This record gives sequence, C-alpha cells and structure tokens, in this order.
Amino acid sequence: MENARPPWARRGPGPVWERWLSVPPETPRGRWPAGLPWLSTLAVTVVVLVGSGFAGRAQPDRVPLDSFGRALLVVGAAQLLVRHRYPRTVALGTAASSAAYLAAGYPYGPVFLPLALGAFTAIVAGHRKVAWCALGGVWATHLLVAHWLYRLLPPPHDGPAPWGQELFVTAWAVAVVALSELVRVRREQIAKARAERAAAERRRADEERLRIARELHDVLAHSISVINVQAGVGLALLDSDPEQARTALTTIKAASKEALGEVRQVLDTLRTPGDAPRSPAPGLDRLPELAAQAQSAGLTVHLSTEGTPAVLTPGTDLAAFRIVQEALTNTVRHSGSRTARVLLHHAPGALEIRVDDDGPATAGPHEAGGGNGLVGMRERAAALGGTVEAGPRPDGGFRVLARIPLEKGTGKGEGKATGKGRAPDADTDTVNRTAATEEES
Repeated sequence: MENARPPWARRGPGPVWERWLSVPPETPRGRWPAGLPWLSTLAVTVVVLVGSGFAGRAQPDRVPLDSFGRALLVVGAAQLLVRHRYPRTVALGTAASSAAYLAAGYPYGPVFLPLALGAFTAIVAGHRKVAWCALGGVWATHLLVAHWLYRLLPPPHDGPAPWGQELFVTAWAVAVVALSELVRVRREQIAKARAERAAAERRRADEERLRIARELHDVLAHSISVINVQAGVGLALLDSDPEQARTALTTIKAASKEALGEVRQVLDTLRTPGDAPRSPAPGLDRLPELAAQAQSAGLTVHLSTEGTPAVLTPGTDLAAFRIVQEALTNTVRHSGSRTARVLLHHAPGALEIRVDDDGPATAGPHEAGGGNGLVGMRERAAALGGTVEAGPRPDGGFRVLARIPLEKGTGKGEGKATGKGRAPDADTDTVNRTAATEEES
C-alpha cells in the first residue's frame, strides 16, 4: 500500500506543515519521479466521479453523465498524477478537460476540483501566468457557453444561465488563486529561511575553522620557538657545558609538555564540543608565566601597567593574552633584540597593548604585514571591534600596538583586571571551550 504523503513531504527536518509547504525536489528530465501522488490522485478521481453522478440526479435539465463524460472526468483527474513533474502541462490539461466537460453540457459538480489542484500546483511551483491563463480560460468558456453559445451546444432547448451564477464562479476562481499565492509566498519564505540558515552554518563553520587555526598557530608558534632556541643552546653547550645543556633540555621538555596539553585541549573541544572546559581560558594573569617562558628562550620581558584595570570579559582577556604571546613569539623568532617591553594601558573604554623590541629584524616575516601571526592578531582584535598596528619604529626596533574596546557597562575597580576574579560573561563557555590551556598530565 502506497503512503499518502510523497517522499519530499515525509523526509527532512522541521515541522510537518513546513515539509508539506516545501518545494519537492527537482527530477531530471527524462527520468520518472521516485514517488508519485497515487493515493491523492485516486481520491480525487473517486470524488469527481461519485460527486458528479450524484450532482447529475439533481440537474435533470443537463445532459446525463455517459461514458464520454466519465472519460473526461477520469482524464482530468488522472493528470494530477504528474502534477509535481509537469505543473504547467497539468494546469492546461485539467483546464481543457473542464472546458470540454462544460461545453458538452454535463451536470455541474466537482469537475472543477482537478482544475483547482492543477492551478494550485502550477502557482506554488512559480508558473503563475500559466495557471492564471488556465483558470481564466475555463471561466471564459463557462461565460460563453452559459450566455451566448447555449443555443449551439447541448443540452437542447437550454436557456441562458442567470448572471448571479457568474459571481459564484468568479469568487471560486479568485479563492483558488488567492490560496495558491498565499502558499507560494509561504514556500518562498521557508526556502529563504533555510538558505539563510545554511549560509549561517557555513559562515559559523568557516569562523570556527579560522579560530581553531589561530589557536593552534599561537600555541605551537610560541612553544616551538622556545624549543628551537633551547635546542640550539643545548647542541652548542652539550660538550663544553653539560649542566647548561641539561637546563636547555629541561626547558624543552616543559615547553613541549605545555604545547601538547594545549593542543590536546583544542582537539578535545573538537571531539566533544558540548562538554564543559576542564581548565579556564588563559588571560593576562598568565603574563608573568609567559615572560618566564620567553626568558628561557633568551628574551627578557619587562611588564608594566598604566591606568586603573577594568574587569575584562573572557573573550577580551583571551585575545589580549594571545596578542602579547604572538608579539613575543615574533620577537624571539625574528628579532635580534634580547629585550622586549610589554605595556598594558587601561584607557577609558579600551585596553591598549604595546609590545616593543629594539631589533634589528633578522627575517622578513617580522616586517609589518608579513606572516600568519600578525594576521591572527588583527583577526582577534577585529572580532572584538579593535585594531592592531605592527611595524618598525622610527628609532629602530619593532612595535606591536593593539587597541581593544571594552564592552559597555565594564566598570573600573570592580575587581581584578585578570585572573580568576573575572566577571562572568555570556561568551564564557564558548571562549573557555575554544581556548588552549595547560593540561596536567
């Protein structure tokens, strides 16, 4: 037994009414649709045949329903079987069957039901002009037959129909068109909403991919830079100063352990995105730890703060930490300077970060605009409405200057600027889940 609902109405997400209003999938020309509306077509055919038979008993002045009349009814209703594949052809075909039925003088009844369904399908499929022509043609045929051609057509000795009857026919045609247009508009709205949801999902996926790329870059670039420097020191001092080489290897072990923990945290977030984070997102409270790691790579970092610290949201705190981390990483990798200065300036409504080194540059990527690190810093700041400027200083060296606006309502002196006392934020779970943090082994 065939299911009453076609496959395009049974499958897919969303409420039942939305699936019913959805446009059925296109079938390539030359191939038969996978599912045909057998039951609905059969039901319409039975209603038209039985209803017209009963209607003929109450209309003795009309031509009795014979085999030709029943054939016209069956042909008109049977066309509905392919109404989703050929909506224009079915609209015109049902109109022709209905017009021939009226011209033959058979009794009025549910003969217009196939026409209504054919026009409805054509309109909601976007073929509005064809459907209007089909309905208009049947209406004009009825008008001509009922008021001018009744003398030439059966039944014999027939008189003109009352003009009031035309009001009913006109109202019926207008109702079919109005309902069809309403469903068509609703279908377009549903299709537009689905397209917007799909575009939003693709956009979120792209943003997530870029965010994860930034996280991995920041985590790995910093740790691998420290490992690279210490590996060089260890190799150089392996024979002459074994104790210093041991210290370098210890630093490599600690840096690699931290990198593995942070990478594992990011990968765990991808595998189980719904789980709560196991450790807090890194923030400016970890700058002393970051300075110590940079010092192990031979870079002395001086930290200073200006202004009254404000309570930072987790997103701002994480972005500020990553910007400082990437700036120090670039100094270790591309600068000949062994000293860097980090200044946090808490201005009204904004956090300004300045990282200076005395240079000179030892590689091209340290120049303004080069390398993925600078791009990542700019993307982090731009996501919060801020900016990052990076380039050589007039007096020599290199400077990274970032400005991140603070959200409205962030007060001063309400708590520590960083650390565990940060004010909660709506983005806490998202930021924490996506941040790379140290995992104890």
